[in-house]
Amino acid sequence: MTSIDIRLREWHEDDAPAVLGAFQTPDLRRQAPFPIVTLKDAVGWIAAWTGVGHAFAVVAEGGTVVGNVAVAGIDVHDNGWVSYWVLPAYRGRGVATAATEKLARWAFDERGLFRLELGHRTDNPASCRVATKAGFRPEGVERGKLCYEGVRHDVERHARLATD
Repeated sequence: MTSIDIRLREWHEDDAPAVLGAFQTPDLRRQAPFPIVTLKDAVGWIAAWTGVGHAFAVVAEGGTVVGNVAVAGIDVHDNGWVSYWVLPAYRGRGVATAATEKLARWAFDERGLFRLELGHRTDNPASCRVATKAGFRPEGVERGKLCYEGVRHDVERHARLATD
C-alpha cells in the first residue's frame, strides 16, 4: 500500500498554486490540455473539469495536495476514462495506485460506472505498474496514438470492470 495516508477531495480554486507547480514539471507540462504557466491558467484547469468529468485532488496528511485522479469521457454505456498524476516528490510511494483504487471504487459504487479505461505510453513503466496494481488489466497496444514534440508514442490500454 502507500507509505502515506491519502484522501480524495474536490478541487478548490485555492489549490491553483499546487496545480501550477505540478504542471511546471517537464513530464506533466506536455500532458496539460493547454499551457499552465500562471495561477490564472491553473484556476482555469480546475474550472475546466466542471461538466466533463470528476477530478479529485489527492491530499496527504496535513492537507498537502500531492496529485490528481480523475474519470472523464463518461459515455452512455457507463464507461469512463481514468487519468492520474502525482507530484515528483511523492512518486514511488504508492500514492497513484491508492488514489486510482479509491477513484475506481467511487466510480463503480457512487457514480454507477461499469467499465473504466486508462492508457499510458509504453515507455512509461511506472504508469503501467500503477494501472496493474490498481486492478486495471492490459488490453492491448494502440500504435502511434500520441504525438509529443513530433515523436509518435504507442499507448497500452488497460481496463477494470465493476465485476473484477
